[in-house]
Amino acid sequence: MNSSDKQRALFLDRDGVINADHGYVGTYKDFHFIEGIFDVVLFFQSMGYLPIVVTNQSGIARGFYTETDFDVLMDQVKKDFSANGIHSLPVYYCPHHPEAKIPQYAMTCVCRKPAPGMLLNAAQDWHIDLASSVLIGDSWRDIQAADAAGIKQSYFLSKNTATREQSSLLSQHHKVTSVSSFSALLAAASRYA
Repeated sequence: MNSSDKQRALFLDRDGVINADHGYVGTYKDFHFIEGIFDVVLFFQSMGYLPIVVTNQSGIARGFYTETDFDVLMDQVKKDFSANGIHSLPVYYCPHHPEAKIPQYAMTCVCRKPAPGMLLNAAQDWHIDLASSVLIGDSWRDIQAADAAGIKQSYFLSKNTATREQSSLLSQHHKVTSVSSFSALLAAASRYA
């Protein structure tokens, strides 16, 4: 399969991108969508991008909630996305942390961002052309994972811009656009559409 036959993806971090990051959100009652997320995903979906969630979930490793709790929460989140016209939303998550409270999750792994494991697994599962894909993240770990996976365009959803040192660690082919809101992201993305 050549790259022209492959799907483009919109990779989304979860906490801080899809929902407000209150720290270790493991139940639906604590899950609050960030205003504009559905519009952003619909915009990219209309251009042929498959939305895929890639999220570190160290709350599992720390014992704040279980993988089952996470699955139940994300099933409801998928229903909300579907009700807003986004019917496919694969979810990849990393439950590990080097300092985990739960021994089975205590490890340094290849899936925890900034490692690119979740992105690479999704690319294999969904025949994704990573170089033509996009990532939206609110942490520099997200941007580093995108760069390590070969993604060329990321949106850094933050009130801060990347430091010169952070930017210098990325490959010369990786473009990072810092945006403070989804409306700013849509304006920036529209210029590239």
